Amino acid sequence: MNIVPEPLSLSSRLAHQYIHQFEQVKGFYGEDYRSERGNAERMKWLDHSEDTRVQRQALTDCLRTYSKKFNNHHAVHTSLDLLAQKGTLTMVGGQQSGLFSGPLLVIYKAISVIQAAREAQARLRRPVVPVFWIAGEDHDWDEVNHAYFQGQGHQINKIKLDPKDGLRTSVSYTDVTGEDWEAMLQELQQQLSDGVNKQELIQLARMSVQDTTSLSEAFAKLLGALFGRYGLILLDSADPGLRALEIPVFESLIKRSKNLGLSYQQAARDIAGLGYEVQADVAENGANLFYLHEGRRLLLYRDGDVFSDRKGMVSLTEQQLLEQLHQHPERFSNNVLTRPIMQDSLLPVLGTILGPGEIAYWSITRYAFADMGLQMPLIIPRMSFSLIDDNVRKQMEKYELSFQDVISSLAAKRKQWLDSQDELRLDERFRQTKEQFEELYQPLIEDLGRMQQGLLRLGMKNKDKISEQMDYLLNQARNALEQQHEAALAQWQRIEHTLLPNGVPQERVYNIFEYMNRYGVDLVDRLMEVPYEGSGIHRVIYV
Repeated sequence: MNIVPEPLSLSSRLAHQYIHQFEQVKGFYGEDYRSERGNAERMKWLDHSEDTRVQRQALTDCLRTYSKKFNNHHAVHTSLDLLAQKGTLTMVGGQQSGLFSGPLLVIYKAISVIQAAREAQARLRRPVVPVFWIAGEDHDWDEVNHAYFQGQGHQINKIKLDPKDGLRTSVSYTDVTGEDWEAMLQELQQQLSDGVNKQELIQLARMSVQDTTSLSEAFAKLLGALFGRYGLILLDSADPGLRALEIPVFESLIKRSKNLGLSYQQAARDIAGLGYEVQADVAENGANLFYLHEGRRLLLYRDGDVFSDRKGMVSLTEQQLLEQLHQHPERFSNNVLTRPIMQDSLLPVLGTILGPGEIAYWSITRYAFADMGLQMPLIIPRMSFSLIDDNVRKQMEKYELSFQDVISSLAAKRKQWLDSQDELRLDERFRQTKEQFEELYQPLIEDLGRMQQGLLRLGMKNKDKISEQMDYLLNQARNALEQQHEAALAQWQRIEHTLLPNGVPQERVYNIFEYMNRYGVDLVDRLMEVPYEGSGIHRVIYV
């Protein structure tokens, strides 16, 4: 595999500056992950704060129970043995539990977590184990219930898993039946082109959904199959066993919710005041916690001593909420702003692997970490890739397209190429014809208007209709030109759908099964051999 750095422009200016100009935004973050001092300070703080986190042995016992169900690999248990030992650090990253693993960026994040842990362990001479945080408590089903593939005609195809009920509940609590899974396997069978890898991949997918009742369970089994041998510990944030260990943390989040809310709001104001976009909703009086009520996950707000949702389905005093916490901890979950606090309260997090959007919204939590007596972990950009095969590479060379051309100006380049095939100079000749028509027709209309006012209005309408007909004929001529070059334009479309499907980078759309089917079932293992790079620079891999 040939690997070439190819920067991508980030949608978040704050994330861009974090990666490239840290000094300008360091006030919203902790230590600089690139500096030896930053790593040493974080490691020192973790050692001194050991007793403030959930007890290691209880945590590892919980994670081991979960691993035996969904990620039962010898290397994982070795990682858990290390985690149980005082002084072991963790490298953490996470994502929602997507269908058949979701988009490629999920795979890249898992690879980043493992490789960053290896690199830190070698550099610090201290055990660092990789942990992947499955955000099973999230309730945005539409974000995770689908997977994209590139069809035979290079179109973008989507398969989608619909739940049997419309409850707004956690993904880990949304039931998926064996019948649902069988339908998804049939869809996968249709989407993957026939080849030597297809049946092995179908069996891998079938293994991941067998005896599972939720998307999160299937996601965990698949990640375990792909990364368990590398010692990647999996954690489902909606795991009831884990939730019981989190009771003291939730208690603190409830009791300090007012001050935490003010801290989030202040950070949001500071971020906006410097001209950056605030990447997460920071609601006034937001408690930043969810409560599960009659199968619905409700976001809570605080009004004095009372916690309630916007629709008033629940209304509890702080004391009543604390009582519910101790009786039913499984009913509580974090939102996007309190999850970083929970992560740091559970694990000795040396660094957390984040994508650009996550780097931006973590800035909102900076003051909240201090309010909770915590320090923000090192924030490390995940690795980012685009995969290009020989056919697409040759087509790009044929049309003299660089990766940057495809990402930033493909439509303009395509038009420029098509215009160069236009021997009749359609645009120029139609423009000249319209100008000559206007030059001849306008004086005639004006003369007719002097003869009779109504003829001026009629003449102007007539001129507009003739102009519209010229435009119509030009469009038809352009269509004919495109039909003449249909095969070549299909190659342009393949380039676009390969690298910029739905107008966004490849890694945010397509599923790993698409690429394992093309390039080999061992593709993930080969990607694991790509040199680790923590700079956040996007790289193109010519497979």
